Amino acid sequence: MTNDRFDIHQHITNQIIAAIEQGVGEFQLPWHRNRGNIFRPKNVTTSQLYRGVNVLALWASAEQRGFSSGQWGTYRQWASIGAQVRKGEKSTYIVFYKQLASNEENDETRLIARASPVFAAEQVDGYAADLPKPGEPVDPIETAEQFVAATKVSVIHGGDRAFYRRTTDDIHLPNRDAFTGTATISPTESYYATLLHELTHWTSHASRCDRELGKRFGDQAYAMEELIAELGAAFLCAELGIASETRPDHSQYLAGWLTVLANDKRAIFTAASKASAAADYLRSLQPPKGG
Repeated sequence: MTNDRFDIHQHITNQIIAAIEQGVGEFQLPWHRNRGNIFRPKNVTTSQLYRGVNVLALWASAEQRGFSSGQWGTYRQWASIGAQVRKGEKSTYIVFYKQLASNEENDETRLIARASPVFAAEQVDGYAADLPKPGEPVDPIETAEQFVAATKVSVIHGGDRAFYRRTTDDIHLPNRDAFTGTATISPTESYYATLLHELTHWTSHASRCDRELGKRFGDQAYAMEELIAELGAAFLCAELGIASETRPDHSQYLAGWLTVLANDKRAIFTAASKASAAADYLRSLQPPKGG
């Protein structure tokens, strides 16, 4: 008897591996290629932002199919607001976890992964996507300045490298005028994307998120921490309205990331979960809205 049970961990891991491999030649990751879709994907009925690995799965699917609305929902959710998924449209799978009792003798519970098919606004009839309005731009630079300042992190400018130093618990960046832009990102955006990457590293300290990867990933722990910082920066850039770009020095990690993901179908889930936790921690340091 064959086991045809759908493995959502393997499915999403394969999707992310394929998306990364597509960009290896130019050292791009899937969350950097679609410049018109830098915001976090959102559920159409609950307005909740998707989290963790689901952000990556939906970004990769949107980039592949040319979707830019960032709005997703299940078949029933679309129907509940009077919209209809078009016949023949292919879903994108996300993962959610359901709590089940381990046994009848104790109250312990375990989490079971479940797959859920969702569709983008571009795949339905009877719904006008809530696209960002031109003419109402936000000021991502000021927003980023306030966001970073609220964390009270020590940022030291000078030198020619960007890094977080754990022993002194501070971030080192080149001077702002040392950052260069590309055809799709300004020097200023490049600066903030780099700062948010190092700020995600800053959360790894024992007094914050206490992120220890060595036990699970061994020699690959350093590469995985870089992937977490890369994802954390991408999540934060999306929230703050800043275009992000793959840092050139990260090309050396791509092969390592692909190796880890290929050998461990849950590695990308772990990286995305820890990146989300880092973003949540940094968000918790922000002053209350309107305060």
